[in-house]
Order: sequence, then C-alpha cells, then structure tokens
Amino acid sequence: MNSPSDPRTNQLLAALPEAEWLRWLPQLEPVTLALGQVLYESGAKMAYVYFPTSAIVSLLHVLENGASAEIAVVGFEGVVGIAIFMGGGSTPSRAVVQSAGAGFRLRSDAIKQEFDRSSPVMHLLLRYTQALITQMAQTAVCNRHHSLDQQLCRWLLLSLDRLQGNDLVMTQELIANMLGVRREGVTEAALKLQKACLIRYARGHISVLDRPGLEQRTCECYAVVRKEYDRLLPCKEAI
Repeated sequence: MNSPSDPRTNQLLAALPEAEWLRWLPQLEPVTLALGQVLYESGAKMAYVYFPTSAIVSLLHVLENGASAEIAVVGFEGVVGIAIFMGGGSTPSRAVVQSAGAGFRLRSDAIKQEFDRSSPVMHLLLRYTQALITQMAQTAVCNRHHSLDQQLCRWLLLSLDRLQGNDLVMTQELIANMLGVRREGVTEAALKLQKACLIRYARGHISVLDRPGLEQRTCECYAVVRKEYDRLLPCKEAI
C-alpha cells in the first residue's frame, strides 16, 4: 500500500490511463477527513467527489425522524459522490467519515467533464458504481434476513478491507447508528465475538484478532460483495 499522501493509493485513481492521470493530477486537492465529518447531506448539491486513501466514508440513508442506517462503505477502493457523474447531482443519502484519514477531492464539474470526455474513465466509474450498487443491495438483504452477529461481522470485514491494519476506532453507539439497531444489541453481539476470541474491544477501539474466524461466522453477504468488487475493479489483491 502506498502512502495516504499519494493519490494513487486510491485504486480508482491508480487505474486511470496515463493521459487521464496527467490531466487529473493538477486538479486533485488533498484533504484531511475527520471522524464524523459530513461530506454531503441528503438532497444537497454536491460540489466535489472524494477519493479516500486512508479514510473510510459511510453512506447513510436518513429518515424524516432523523434515524439512519448505513447502506454502503467507501474506502481506498472507490469514490464518494457517484450521483455527480451519474447525472443526479444530489442523493437522498448522507456521507459521513466513519474512520478518520486522508483523501483527495475533485470538483464536480471536472469529474463530469472527464466522464463525458473519456471512455476509459466512464467505464471505470460505471464498473465501480455497479460494485457499489451490489454492496447497497446486499446490505438491505442482510439487514432484513440475517442476525445482528452476522451483520456486525460483515460490517467489520468490509471496514477492514478498506483500512491498513486490523484496528478500528469506533464506539458501539456509532456502530449501532450505522447498522440501524439499538446500542444494547451491538454490545451483546460484540461481547459474543470477544468471548470467541475473534475481536478485542475496549474504549471505542476494536482489534480484530481472528479474521478467518470472522469470515466463517459472517453470512454469505460479505463474500458476495467482495467477489463483485474483485470481478469489476482493478488491483484485486489490495481490495
């Protein structure tokens, strides 16, 4: 893995053909993404797309009463703000930084121009969008049909795939908000995983001790999502 300060740590940026990369490079602006930072709100016009390099961003669907649930996570494999180049300009979801880190942003007019101008860029972004839609659909199915234990394992694995290392900084309250469940349920599920020696949890810090064990304990949803990302996107070994 390259340094977070290198734009090509992001796999989509790394996959750009040389001509496109040279056009994009002067327009990419480095950004620090703080924990809890909102990159865009539901229904708001998007000014930038974001390419995380070491941060993780959660896409949340928000209800009228303020309740929310996570529909997808984006890390160094992807881009936040697909509505811009897909023609919508806004979305009913909210993008919130789940794990602090670094990234790069590109103006909305620039990404739209590149999408319309370059066939390789268009096809790359459309393949990523298909993978992201798969993650959203599988999350909906998982939340409806699988246990909270399995959902938590899936969430941990998807987050780990987008981080360097085996540690997450995340309170149980935030996890509960992401999964759209009560905090008490997350506490119980986390304790089960800890008793099974799969994770260690203390003061908002989660360390994964046995990743293969988590993969055995989760539902099929994680494998479906990972397989689709591997099939559609470059740098499979890093996802």
